[in-house]
Amino acid sequence: KLLKPDGTIWVSGTMHVIYSIGFAMQQLGFKLLNDIAWEKPNPPPNLACRYFTHSTETILWAAKSTKSRHFFNYEKMKTANEGKQMKSVWRFSPPNNAEKRYGKHPTQKPVLLVERCIESSTQSNAFVFDPFAGSCTTGVAAIKTNRRFCGVEAEGEFVELSNQRLQEALDRKSQ
Repeated sequence: KLLKPDGTIWVSGTMHVIYSIGFAMQQLGFKLLNDIAWEKPNPPPNLACRYFTHSTETILWAAKSTKSRHFFNYEKMKTANEGKQMKSVWRFSPPNNAEKRYGKHPTQKPVLLVERCIESSTQSNAFVFDPFAGSCTTGVAAIKTNRRFCGVEAEGEFVELSNQRLQEALDRKSQ
């Protein structure tokens, strides 16, 4: 209900849930625009030694409907990729210690990854909403990319973590 007719949504997940989420989104009328493979160059090892090491997460980018006229910042993405059309496999290291200085969230994403999602699909001053804010990486990325932000988080410890991260991002922005 909150997504504008021409808005888009980004949803991330591991192979354990992302296919069900993508199917559900299609059943609800969303138009899947891309599936991004986030490659982690140094993934945690598979200690059971019974599977391949999970070194990717999938990020689905979808429009609200098949009639949506979504925004795509093609030129910015091309420029960020040294003048070549950007592909759907993105290599980013997991969040570093500086991103976790106020605490850790089990599904925290690197700020650079979320910045790319935001910059590719919104214009400056756009409104970004994250209904599962966690450690507020989306908020930090929104501040850094000149977007307005609102996030929702149910867990008190992550609300406090988010507040600290957002305040730091705002302080850096005002310097």
